[in-house]
Amino acid sequence: MMENKNINVVINDGDALYCHELSVNFNPLQFILDFKSITPRVDPRSTSAPTINIKHAVVLVEPFHAKQMLELFTKVVNNYENQFGVIEKPKAIQIAEDNIKKSRKGATKTVKTDLSIPSYFG
Repeated sequence: MMENKNINVVINDGDALYCHELSVNFNPLQFILDFKSITPRVDPRSTSAPTINIKHAVVLVEPFHAKQMLELFTKVVNNYENQFGVIEKPKAIQIAEDNIKKSRKGATKTVKTDLSIPSYFG
């Protein structure tokens, strides 16, 4: 008969990361979720250019699990909106996007960009 033994389990949760940006890519075997936190660091004593601190956490999931995540996120967002109301784009972001569109109308060269994806590099 097998003897029962106790074991200690240590779980390393990692650092918490507030996500400002998310990029999603895929290959035939997996989806790659790259969660990014972009924070400018300004030191008034520094004579050099400001520093931008970028942290990121990459999560790899199989396509089946990516689809399960989509279903879960859809369910959770629907539950959130049922409880707290429809999630809308913040007015400040809409104003910033409108200003960008207006400034680009006078430009001679137009570059197609997706304004729904935030850019923290200007």
